[in-house]
Amino acid sequence: MARSSPRSAGTSSAACGSSWRYGLSRSLPLIQSEIMPGTRATLDSEWSILLAACSATAPEEKRSRLQSLLRQPVRWKSLFGLAHRHGTQPLLYQSLLGLEDAIPAEEMNWLKQSYRTNVYKNLLLSRELTRILEHLSALEIAVIPYKGLALAEALYGNITLRQAGDIDLIISPKDLPRVRRAVAELGYTPHAPFSEDEERAYLKSGYECAFDSVAGRNLLEVQWAIQPRFYAVDFGMDGLFQRAVALSVAGYSTKTLSAADLLLVLSVHAAKHVWGRLVWLCDIARLMAFPDLDWDWVGAQARNLGITRIVSVTMLAANQLLEAAVPAQAGFPADSATLLLVEEIHSYITNDASFDVESLSYFRLMMRLRERPADRLRFLGRLVFTPGPGEWQAVRLPRPLFPLYRLVRLSRLAARAVRA
Repeated sequence: MARSSPRSAGTSSAACGSSWRYGLSRSLPLIQSEIMPGTRATLDSEWSILLAACSATAPEEKRSRLQSLLRQPVRWKSLFGLAHRHGTQPLLYQSLLGLEDAIPAEEMNWLKQSYRTNVYKNLLLSRELTRILEHLSALEIAVIPYKGLALAEALYGNITLRQAGDIDLIISPKDLPRVRRAVAELGYTPHAPFSEDEERAYLKSGYECAFDSVAGRNLLEVQWAIQPRFYAVDFGMDGLFQRAVALSVAGYSTKTLSAADLLLVLSVHAAKHVWGRLVWLCDIARLMAFPDLDWDWVGAQARNLGITRIVSVTMLAANQLLEAAVPAQAGFPADSATLLLVEEIHSYITNDASFDVESLSYFRLMMRLRERPADRLRFLGRLVFTPGPGEWQAVRLPRPLFPLYRLVRLSRLAARAVRA
């Protein structure tokens, strides 16, 4: 089964008018079940190299570990494919620099070329990002570059050290019509336009719009919320704007989310996608090492949002897989439910497991990640009673009957449960 995107879970967002170890073992988990197509060969060695390359250990220790691992047979194509799927090719390349004597020249050249291709792509994206930001600034529309290039600059200090696929901007909900008109002037069109009623409903229940341009499909995504409403994690968008910090991306002065907000937002984002890409834990590991992070505020905010368990699982996963130190002042709990979830996350990440985000098992996992019963109930209620693009596309109702899409939602969920 191919990995699905949580953007389609309940409410699609591909459209819009469109990780100390808390008593766990210090050893890295044994990778047993990732199988290469058509073989029974596991990827223990390749995973060990990738985890070492991305680890939060000191450079000398990382180099020594990689030297030892590179003495073993390595399936280079498998390693590079693994790094690409997990968004860590630039980090792998950076970590292998200086170890060329242990790597076949042809393989190192291939990795170098892949790195240069990513550099070229990110430079093109940075030029386009600058063009969009300048245009929106001239129209006095406040936006926050998010993920992608901004994250690479904020966490790694170099836009070439992270694979970027698109441009993500956080906006205020009220500014969506203006943003749509502004980017249209730059040649962007909604990926999947909605009717007026659908867009009004989606603005309340969804969280982002995707736009296409001649440079690529879904190249630009604007978000007025961090997640679809049914996940029941209600970040205050005004607060994110107020706490935003200055950042220079490819020479352009802008703002991005504060480190404390990033830790919370990225943890929730990784959880929504079942921590399916290692780079998301690399990002968290970088944030955990920030010396001036206000852990008291982070903890209080996580409790207010009901995402303490999500943040705990994410930090413990980064700790276990990447040896990222959890600061003593972090103070996040690790109860039995959290520890069990961490073990499961190891399996999801290292086995490259498929996860159908429209399945009941996915929704059960999302509920288990919430520590407060009230949040689980809110999640369930919103999930069941919030129609979205899936319902609007499945059945075309006339405008006067638009409220009946809740019944369409219920019937589609019931049918899915029966099939399960």
